Amino acid sequence: MADLKAIAEELVNLTVKEVNELATILKDEYGIEPAAAAVAVAGPAAAGAAAAEEKDSFDVVLKSAGAAKLQVVKAVKESCGLGLKEAKDMVDGAPSVLKEGMAKADAEALKKTLEEAGAEVELK
Repeated sequence: MADLKAIAEELVNLTVKEVNELATILKDEYGIEPAAAAVAVAGPAAAGAAAAEEKDSFDVVLKSAGAAKLQVVKAVKESCGLGLKEAKDMVDGAPSVLKEGMAKADAEALKKTLEEAGAEVELK
């Protein structure tokens, strides 16, 4: 007999897409209706599925400039391709969104650059 605990663990860790694929397989191959499969599978997986799905776009938010405001203004100017006045206005207006819809790697790189300059940055 299969290890039921291992099966339950796998079901809980399924993504929404995988749950939908499983429902299709259950209907096509075993004649189990998708509504019944969704209740049987999505119930335990619902909590894990939302947490398992990873965000693919991030907003970089400048929370504060910190002690080295001039360095942060320079970093914002260079990183965001802004003029000096626009960069200063963004830093002065903190908290403010610097860039929206960035890929995770790019957002983390920008966050690291700004934090090295002394800013407090958050990814949303």
